[in-house]
Amino acid sequence: MNQTNTRLTRTLLRNQRAGKRRYISGFDGIRTLAVLGVIIYHLAPSTLQGGYLGVPIFFVVSGYLITYLLIQEWDTNNSIDVLGFYGRRLKRLYPALVTMLLGTTAYITLFQRDLLVNIRSTVMTNLIYGYNWFEINHGQSYFNRFSGESPFTHLWSLSIEGQFYLVWPVVVILLLLFVRKRSRILAILLTVAVLSALGMAMMYDPANTNRVYYGTDTRMFAILLGASMAFVWPAHKLNANVSRNHRLLLDAVGIVALLLLIHMFFTMNGQAASTYRGGMFWFTALSAVLVGTVAHPGSDMNRILTNRAFTYIGKRSYGIYLYQFPVMIFYESRVNIGNHPLLNSLVEVALIMVVTEASYRWIENPMRHYHYGQLTNDVMRYLHQPRAHRLANTLGVVAALLFGLTAVGFVQQPAAAKPTALQKTITARSAATKKKNEAAIKKQKALAKAASEKKQKHDKAVAFSKMSKADQKTAKFYFLTADELQSSKQTALTAIGDSVLLDDSGDLQDVFPGAIVNGAVGRQAADVPGVISSMAQRGQLAKNVLINIGTNGYITPAQSDQIIHAIGADHQIFWVTAHVPTREWQNSVNNRIQKTADKYKNVHVIDWYTTAKNHPSWFVDDHVHPNNTGNQYFTSLIAKTIAKVNG
Repeated sequence: MNQTNTRLTRTLLRNQRAGKRRYISGFDGIRTLAVLGVIIYHLAPSTLQGGYLGVPIFFVVSGYLITYLLIQEWDTNNSIDVLGFYGRRLKRLYPALVTMLLGTTAYITLFQRDLLVNIRSTVMTNLIYGYNWFEINHGQSYFNRFSGESPFTHLWSLSIEGQFYLVWPVVVILLLLFVRKRSRILAILLTVAVLSALGMAMMYDPANTNRVYYGTDTRMFAILLGASMAFVWPAHKLNANVSRNHRLLLDAVGIVALLLLIHMFFTMNGQAASTYRGGMFWFTALSAVLVGTVAHPGSDMNRILTNRAFTYIGKRSYGIYLYQFPVMIFYESRVNIGNHPLLNSLVEVALIMVVTEASYRWIENPMRHYHYGQLTNDVMRYLHQPRAHRLANTLGVVAALLFGLTAVGFVQQPAAAKPTALQKTITARSAATKKKNEAAIKKQKALAKAASEKKQKHDKAVAFSKMSKADQKTAKFYFLTADELQSSKQTALTAIGDSVLLDDSGDLQDVFPGAIVNGAVGRQAADVPGVISSMAQRGQLAKNVLINIGTNGYITPAQSDQIIHAIGADHQIFWVTAHVPTREWQNSVNNRIQKTADKYKNVHVIDWYTTAKNHPSWFVDDHVHPNNTGNQYFTSLIAKTIAKVNG
């Protein structure tokens, strides 16, 4: 009897899978669009602003498919095998996840030990699908692309899906037993989805998006929108024989939804307030519309999104998403990709696909179809004839090695992240800059008064021998002429930038005593207009403004225009090019700076990249922040350029 029931259950599951493939095979196309968006976003964020939106699409698809299969099972035999559902989900997701966690931790233990901070909690919370909540309190922003990027950050979404799989079969059973009417179930799920989206909007904090970005409660609306559609739009109950007008309407709705989603992929900024206050919800709603048209057997959208390439990628989308971060982060830690971003992006994609294919062939597929009830017999056969199982021997050795290295990483996890020498330097210089800024404010007032009384003498040459001993020493140290140093000392300057500016702040204020420096670690172009506005209101925006932005990410044309307009046409603006050979946005940023200078007459380029690119000895180990020698040349270039323009 038990064997008969087992065969019936397997037959039912095969029929369900066949029905799913028959009606909604086009979902591989949707998965492909989503995973390609995520990858392109991380390889070229300026090209695809909303690549992070691939995650809501995955959530909608998962919500629909899982709910659809549960409902189909209920309609077939008036019950749902909850334990069987859990077993199938674990077999599908866990083997590749465990492999990724072990492989990544082993690599970190061997080659990037600075990433061992919190490694025990990171691995364990991923194994119990609670990593998203750990990220809220301990993790970095999903949009922090520069320093110490974690190869596990993206796994937050898998934790939310794991939590969904845990509770959802029980929720579906309760809804079908006690609510029954599908229209009422739809109303309940949509209400909870809207409340989730409202929670995201109300809890959004521009200073820290982690709570709303990673929170299960603030992201569940995507899964619920997909799940609610499954109750009223199950593929196997929709009529494939629709009228021509009905089919054209379905196609038109699907194509419009697809085009709008692609448009939002290119334009929707993950750090904008509008994204969290409605934007992501409407994007998800459009995703649900697309899912609905693809699921309908009478539409052509299924065929449009079904082809061999999409099917191939879609079936491997889980692995692609799983392995993308480790591959990109480990590759970029070894290769300076800034000078050849396209070539290196292609290499990264190729590596991701190779790792994914290996995982799909040797881990995911075998473990997905393996009958674990045979485990004892298989182990006994192996023990009797170990030499006859070469593949098992090889995999066993690899697994033991990965487990061993992971255990070493667990043991050697540091108690807390120790600040690097660079971080200590920047922290110290930042504190010193704040004190010097107070003196600079007074100096700027004195310079302004002198200018109004016409006491400045920029037009007269200064003899080096007539300079004070201190000024002679400063001029020699920074390779400046007497005139250049004199001009710098009499120039009121406002400097706004990131950690590179903070690193140089002491040198800069030695040469420009009238310089007010406003720097922040991780600052990006989107942050600068607000900083400019705040400084202008406090009367700290000098006639000469130095901008050092571009280290931490792309600069869009709109962002560069906003920065220039915020400063104003009555100011001279000096924009320093970025030397970031380890990041793909280096050349794009520098091209944008040059185009901005071509567009605005009051914008001048300080070409630090060209000056420094052949001098690796000027930088610390990250190849981005100048060391003491680099700061000499960095400050010298700034002083010479400003003196030349103002001369």
